[in-house]
Amino acid sequence: MTTYLALDFETANHARDSACALGIAVVAGGDIVEETSFLVRPPSREFLFTCIHGLEWRHVQDAPTFGELWPRLNPYLEEADFFVAHNAPFDMGVLAGCCETYRLAPVRRPSVCTVRVAREVWGIYPTKLPDVCRHLGIGLKHHDAASDASACAGILVRALGAGWRVPGSGG
Repeated sequence: MTTYLALDFETANHARDSACALGIAVVAGGDIVEETSFLVRPPSREFLFTCIHGLEWRHVQDAPTFGELWPRLNPYLEEADFFVAHNAPFDMGVLAGCCETYRLAPVRRPSVCTVRVAREVWGIYPTKLPDVCRHLGIGLKHHDAASDASACAGILVRALGAGWRVPGSGG
């Protein structure tokens, strides 16, 4: 059975390691089987994107760093056959940046970008997450990491149901 992990990072600033929230949704057998989110204390107190996600230093100052959170995150990452994210290069970059900062061996998995999937399967433009969710009737509280990850998982579930195949999956 294929298992994949949809993930969404919210960042405090432009630094690749500035994750301040992470949402994940685990999909197994075509169903979302688990959803969770974590607040993350970034290495810097600089918050430039509060206007986007509403998070400030005071919300995360007592949260674990990405390195401290790693023992809880790594099992999710290790069990996934591939990762899914809306604008996957961004989220994969944040994952890599956080792993580098905390000297963690990154989990290397193929990633699927639901921006690309939405364009290929349904011809959706613009392809911002709220636009895709509106088109597909998927509920979304945008820039809430758990909601974004769950929506992303839902997009891929629908695409696979419509006959789209993950590149390299042989199916």
